[in-house]
Amino acid sequence: MTQFAQRVGDIEAGFPAVQPPKPLSFLRFLLRYPIFLLAFGPPIFRPLDAYSGVDTSQAHFDFWSILQAGWIVSIASWSILRLAYAPSVLIPKQIQSILKYAVFLGVLFVISVTYSPGPAISAEFSILYFLTLSCIVAFIADVYWNPPDWMQCLFRLRLISLILLVAVLGALAVQPALVLIVIPGAGIRLLGGAVATMNAICPIIAIISAYCFLYSLESRAKSALLFVVGIVGLAITQVRGAEIALFIVLTVLVIGWGKTSKRAAYILISSFIISALIAVSVVASIGGDIIWRTFNRNQNTADMLTASGRTGVWMFVIQSSLTNPQGMGYIAGIRKTRRPEYATNLHASLYNVGGTDNSFMEVLADAGWLALGFYLTMMIKTITLGRRLEKSQPAFGRSREETTTSRALGCALLLLFFCLLEGMEGSDFVTPLRQEFYLQNVILAVILGASTSRLIALRPQSNAPSE
Repeated sequence: MTQFAQRVGDIEAGFPAVQPPKPLSFLRFLLRYPIFLLAFGPPIFRPLDAYSGVDTSQAHFDFWSILQAGWIVSIASWSILRLAYAPSVLIPKQIQSILKYAVFLGVLFVISVTYSPGPAISAEFSILYFLTLSCIVAFIADVYWNPPDWMQCLFRLRLISLILLVAVLGALAVQPALVLIVIPGAGIRLLGGAVATMNAICPIIAIISAYCFLYSLESRAKSALLFVVGIVGLAITQVRGAEIALFIVLTVLVIGWGKTSKRAAYILISSFIISALIAVSVVASIGGDIIWRTFNRNQNTADMLTASGRTGVWMFVIQSSLTNPQGMGYIAGIRKTRRPEYATNLHASLYNVGGTDNSFMEVLADAGWLALGFYLTMMIKTITLGRRLEKSQPAFGRSREETTTSRALGCALLLLFFCLLEGMEGSDFVTPLRQEFYLQNVILAVILGASTSRLIALRPQSNAPSE
């Protein structure tokens, strides 16, 4: 069968024609896949005390909030317009199932508007949630017929993170108060403020670079340099949860790489032994007490055990949900309920919005137990499907494009794993208008898009006409 006949047969059967994707420049890439523009946030050069004295559970408007909402609406409108003119697609049932849970979750957020203490805020954020979901659906439909180089998607995400890192450093030079805070006993912490979330973009840089280094997906010198940039950037933030999450993800990555060959296993074992010897030597020379105080930022044991007071908030949310299983109202509920207790909290000095400091507790507080069940199911199904497709093999072996897709899928799953781990100490991963929310959703879009490509490659072409 000729290539033209195969393409015609694929289209008639409802299968996209697989063609080697062409590399795109950064600007053309963003124009082609506008969902990646969401990863910029966008940067908001707003003072840290902008919300001081403002009840953020109620509707309020300023230049930056209008800019943020306008940015999201513009990208979503662009994506929906592309979706409207796109050819019909046959999204695999597995992907449809995950998207259905995302829709069900959004419906619960909309229902919570009826009992929210700030119905305007809940309604606005519900709209933003569905706009973001529409971007994901449009992306999946877009890549159905013309799949990109999936590793290029991750490279572009890393480049966006690097641009934002430069923006933070620029703000540090011009207006330090925008991006850093001084905490008594813990010193200076470069968190990025409203310009960019350092404890999210730096791990993304490190994870993608480490993955590319181990699997030789780009120049190893470049990967090593960018990995160091990500690690140093995260160390400056002094966000302990992000450091632990990154360590766990890198451990999973290295162990997975060590299973690929005997040579890799030997290198892994040797590196582990050498690292253990170095660690013992460092502890013996410096002293365990100094290392421990550096790690826990001079906190006492009680603060460590309560996760800097977070466990008290989580218990409050669980107890409230036992008597109000429907939740408090999307976004506005927890802000209204917890705001008085955030008067002297570190996160209040950054955002003054309150919250649960936990993505899962945030969903529970927003719309109750059913919403938490939908969110967990959606994430579990995404990870399970991605892992299965990453390891799957077509009947006649993998082509170069399929190998690249599997590599990108594996890296994206590690990024999502980091988001879920870091979400244990931060609620911004499930809060619209927060950069972490859009980073996590862009990563989800990449996983679902790459999974669609793998499902199409594995699907039997029995309906295609033969020669």
